[in-house]
This record gives sequence, structure tokens and C-alpha cells, in this order.
Amino acid sequence: MKVLFALSALLILCSSTSSIAQADGFEGYLSTLKEQEFAYDYDKAAAQSSILRDSWIQPIMLRYSYKKSNPYDAVQTVQNAAIVLDQPIFQSGGIYFAIKYAEASRIYSNYSVDVAKRKLIKDVVALLMQIRKSDLLIEKHHLQIANATINLEQKKELYMNGQLDSGFLDNAVIDRNSLTQALYDLETSKEQLISSFKSLSDLDYTQAKVPHLEWVDEDDFVAHSIDLKKIRSENEKNRYFKNMTIAKYLPKFSITAGYNWDSLENPSFAGSAIPSPPDTHYYNYGFKVTMPLNINAKKDIESVRIDYLKSLVVLEDTQRALVALYHRVAQNLQNYDKKIALAKENKRLYEKLLADTRTLFKAGYKTQYDVDLLENSLKIQELDGAVFEMEKQLELLNLYEKMVNAL
Repeated sequence: MKVLFALSALLILCSSTSSIAQADGFEGYLSTLKEQEFAYDYDKAAAQSSILRDSWIQPIMLRYSYKKSNPYDAVQTVQNAAIVLDQPIFQSGGIYFAIKYAEASRIYSNYSVDVAKRKLIKDVVALLMQIRKSDLLIEKHHLQIANATINLEQKKELYMNGQLDSGFLDNAVIDRNSLTQALYDLETSKEQLISSFKSLSDLDYTQAKVPHLEWVDEDDFVAHSIDLKKIRSENEKNRYFKNMTIAKYLPKFSITAGYNWDSLENPSFAGSAIPSPPDTHYYNYGFKVTMPLNINAKKDIESVRIDYLKSLVVLEDTQRALVALYHRVAQNLQNYDKKIALAKENKRLYEKLLADTRTLFKAGYKTQYDVDLLENSLKIQELDGAVFEMEKQLELLNLYEKMVNAL
């Protein structure tokens, strides 16, 4: 499987400006089938927009009729064919707003697909991060089991020498078994994550690179929010639809035209056959002005106006929710930074203890068990720091999901 190229753009926090990760920096994670599904969604949005854009253009009607009858016991045949055009060319702004509404609908539909696609990409990347995190936790549990085994061996020796009660030995066995069972659970969870990842991506999870995200300024986060862009496009769509609805109840000017052909064969009158008249060909053209007087017009206009006003409120409410999300992620990142700092502090402590223990081991005052125990504990602290860093990436991914390319 082709190795995924590393991301070239990071989310970088600056005092005045910030750069946003390029949207296509996260391309390649979804499977070919998923990409095809979204491609069809975009195509459908474009097709529906084209239909809406041209909806004001009325079809040219082709009509043909054929009828036989036998009045007065004489069979006669009547045929008629016509081409009819009834095309509005002015609808008090309705045609203009219909075209603008179609374009706004296309933009809104594309944003809707973008949101769904970005959510799925986020899920795939999150699965990849969780698989890497599982690897770290599994490695950590192996070290913890190794320490529990050392502790058990030490308890055995003390118990056999009569220096320890059997209850402490039982607890040591229970601790090791609990860690072993937790390891099995982690391995099962990892397999479930891998299965979910494979259902959404064609990448080899062992080769795919995990993107590295960094903090982003709040103003940039809000400015490039895909949710806000989607709702703003919905506002535009609702505004044009409101104007379309108003125009629907205003005067409309249309041109009309037609061409007709009539044929009558074997006519009869009072039971006597008469010669068939020649076929008739004629045209007509003109114009008409119409204006509906609908008792529900005011209610209809008020209904769409309310939809438009509501979308403005939804925009403000969504922006508030995004700011809340930003601060929640910021708080979580601060907590993980504290945990990382604690893991580093513990690491320095274990490094000092390990160095001293190795010196005492060489002098014969400590055992190999003591050295191995501290070596494992030191590695555990390093793994804890790596796990917390991955947790930070998962938190930042919640911001990435809501952002689009700035360019």
C-alpha cells in the first residue's frame, strides 16, 4: 500500500496571523468507494442546481390528437396537432431571484456534502490516532505486567523466607492477572479500531502517517468554520427564496405563441356526406399579464420570512457553540499539558533513581530486579507522555473537523 505523504501544512498559532492546514492535506484517507459516493453527491447538487436555475423556462408543448366518430352513421376522422409556447419573461424580479436561489442552493448543498465528508475524514484520522494510542498503551501494559511479575517474584522470595504473609502474595498475583486481562481488552479494542479503519480507508494502517496538528488562533478558527459557511449559504438561499415567494404574487408578463394544424375527413351533416374540407394551418402569438389574488399570499410570505429570520439566529447560535468548543478544547489541552509535565517530572525522578540503583547494584546492595523495575517504570513515564500527546492530537482534531481551507 502506498505510504501516505506527510502533511505539509500545520495549524500554527501566531500573535497576529495563523496558517490553516490545507484541506487537501487530509485527502487520501478515505477509501475509493467513499470518495466516489461524495463525488456523486457533488454531481447531484450541481444537477439539481441546474434544474432550479432553468425552472423559469417553460417547456414548448407539442400536442397531437386523433379521433374517429360516427355521427349520423357516417364515420369521420378528426386530427389536430399544435405547438404551444407560454413563456414568462418578467416576473417582478422572480426570474432573477430564481437564478440566484439556484446558485445559493448549489453552494449550500456542496457545503452540506463538505461537512459530511470532513466528519468522515475526521473519524478515519481519529481511528488511526486511536490505533497508535492503543500501541502505546499495549506497550505500557507489557511493561506494567513485567513490573508486576518482578513484584510477584520478590513477594514469592519473601514469602518462602517467612518474611511475608500470604495475603500480600495473593494481592501480587491478582495485580498481575488484572493487568494481563486489561492487556487482552486493549488488544481486542485495537482490533475493533483496525476493523473500523479498514471499512473506511484503503490505506495500510501500519504505514499511514498520522497528521500532526498544532494550536490555532480563535479568530482564525471562527473565520474558517465550515459550519458557519454552511449556515451563511443557507441564509442566502432562504433570502432568495423569500424574494421568489414575494415575486410569485406580483404581476407576471408572458409571451404566447402557437402553431396549429386541423384535419377533418368524411364529414357528414344531417346524414348526408359532404366533401372533406382542406386541412387548416394557422398560428397565433401575443402576450398576457397575470397576477394571482391569493388569500394565503400574506401567510406564505410570512412563513418564508420566518425561515429566513430563524436562519440568522441559528448562525449566531452556531458561532457561540463553536467558541464554546474552542475553549473546551483549550481547557482539555491545558490539562494534558499538565499531565505531560508531570510525566516528564516523574521521568527525571526515575532517571535519578535508576542511576543510583545501578550504582548500588554494582556495589552489591541492590538486585537485578530493582534495576529492571526502575527501567520499566522509566519507560512507562515516557509512554505516558506519548499517550497524552496523542490525546492532544485527538482534541485538536475536533477543531480541524470544523475548519476549511483558508485559501
